Amino acid sequence: MTARTAEMGRVAVVVLLAAALVSVGACGESTPVRPAPFPGSGAPSPSAPRVDAAAFSATVDNRYFPLLPGMRWEYRSRTGDGVETTVVAVTGRVRTVLGAPCVEVRDTVRLDGEVIEDTLDLYTQHRDGSVWYFGEDTKEYEHGKVVSTEGTWQAGVDGARPGIIMPAEPRPGDRYRQEYYRGHAEDRGEVIAVGRRAKVPAGAYEGVVVTQETTPLEPKVLEHKYYAAGIGPVLTIDVAGGGTRDELMRFLNQ
Repeated sequence: MTARTAEMGRVAVVVLLAAALVSVGACGESTPVRPAPFPGSGAPSPSAPRVDAAAFSATVDNRYFPLLPGMRWEYRSRTGDGVETTVVAVTGRVRTVLGAPCVEVRDTVRLDGEVIEDTLDLYTQHRDGSVWYFGEDTKEYEHGKVVSTEGTWQAGVDGARPGIIMPAEPRPGDRYRQEYYRGHAEDRGEVIAVGRRAKVPAGAYEGVVVTQETTPLEPKVLEHKYYAAGIGPVLTIDVAGGGTRDELMRFLNQ
């Protein structure tokens, strides 16, 4: 375990994954090597973290994952089903989960203009600067009707546990659980590069942090996400799904 990973262990959600080697190009291209299976013979779940509510704040100003009032992100990708657009916006509401104040963020996905998913995510920032994920309320739609709420979870409910979305000072090799609701939400993240570049319609960015995201619930899923300072996610590449790029089209900070 690296010194940085040891620091993250103090917030009780860091887990070890096998090392993964990647080569990231200047404009967002990447050549991943999939990590080995999750180590350990038991169930892949960390000890339940102790949440010290006093250690969290609704002011989420992490350099690579800011969630301040008035922020709004617009993304677009071309998929085999059509053009997918996503609008992410900080709602301005603060909700309390396990005593911790959480910022509410709305994430709405449309396919060729029709809503297919609408999610309310809950984030909070630890005093060390890391951003934690405390739950989501997600709905999938078909023809205007809710057809699934799979993936919905909240820390402290039915064994669900919070996770980390972005370390305070991301460094290659940082590995962490992003969420844990057994059998429903088990995403994992790993920082695979820093100081990279990414070019998307919204602009060209330097000093980008690149993460790799996987989940044992969907072993074939492998995404690389690119985070720019002061903005957050600017690009997601579906590496396992043919390289589909979900690109930032517009960022507003009002």
